Amino acid sequence: MAGCVARRALAVGSRWWSRSLTGARGPRPLCVAGGAGAFPPAASTTTRRHLSSRNRPEGKVLETVGVFEVPKQNGKYETGQLFLHSVFGYRGVVLFPWQARLYDRDVASAAPEKAENPAGHGSKEVKGKTHTYYQVLIDARDCPHISQRSQTEAVTFLANHDDSRALYAIPGLDYVSHEDILPYTSTDQVPIQHELFERFLLYDQTKAPPFVARETLRAWQEKNHPWLELSDVHRETTENIRVTVIPFYMGMRWRYCIRLENLDSDVVQLRERHWRIFSLSGTLETVRGRGVVGREPVLSKEQPAFQYSSHVSLQASSGHMWGTFRFERPDGSHFDVRIPPFSLESNKDEKTPPSGLHW
Repeated sequence: MAGCVARRALAVGSRWWSRSLTGARGPRPLCVAGGAGAFPPAASTTTRRHLSSRNRPEGKVLETVGVFEVPKQNGKYETGQLFLHSVFGYRGVVLFPWQARLYDRDVASAAPEKAENPAGHGSKEVKGKTHTYYQVLIDARDCPHISQRSQTEAVTFLANHDDSRALYAIPGLDYVSHEDILPYTSTDQVPIQHELFERFLLYDQTKAPPFVARETLRAWQEKNHPWLELSDVHRETTENIRVTVIPFYMGMRWRYCIRLENLDSDVVQLRERHWRIFSLSGTLETVRGRGVVGREPVLSKEQPAFQYSSHVSLQASSGHMWGTFRFERPDGSHFDVRIPPFSLESNKDEKTPPSGLHW
């Protein structure tokens, strides 16, 4: 296939992208497949090339939208970095990075297992390790094609308008781990379609990456810093199903984002959730229900991940949550996947919640 060397293809709804990382022969183009007019070609090319694959969706074509860069093994990506999400396949841009504490229970630990206690279920005690995460914008063209696998309005804020502390969400925001980033470059001055892209970022061809933060982005980040930047991430794998939990404190309640990943080739479906919520007031609440957020997602080799967020309130300033997800195999058998215990801690800085987004 001239121009696009496809070493791996990932379905994003009805769209496909192929990638080939920079090698000895130099960088390779990032190509996205969609129907006629589904994706505008990058400024550097207007040539459409057919996807030469036996899995090619009928009538789909490839369009070059940029050139892949070598992923960073060390360091971090800066504001304005364009990327492709390695799990969900959407195009995005980094708004800003920060350091979080990752508690990974998959890492071997010599510590003995503890008996179950009100602060969490029996599991290995794990020390947090510094890890880089990013606040990003998702390309609006890709949102409809990942909506069944990832909420594209998952980043929620606590507003304070006219003394009404209501929750609201901004479409197309996400939290991304460093290893989820597949960086690429583009000569398009507006490569990401999102209502906040040009409000937050300015094209500057003398910079690398060529998109720099406007004052509106810097002010937004400073104002909402405690509520935008997560501090702890918890991860645990049971029978090849990895659960990652990211909790946030929002002044009156907590939000938690959960990603489920199938690391095996077997198809499984989430059927039930079982939560235990402990409050320092001394209460222990049990919550059971079908699926999550009204869905019972299927995790397969083709679509291995699902991500969602929800909220919880406590009667005290802090507490813990843990539990299990029940999955079903094609033969009808079930197994439980552990949800790693995570703390619900009030803001230690005792800062007031954000009063909304002001430009």
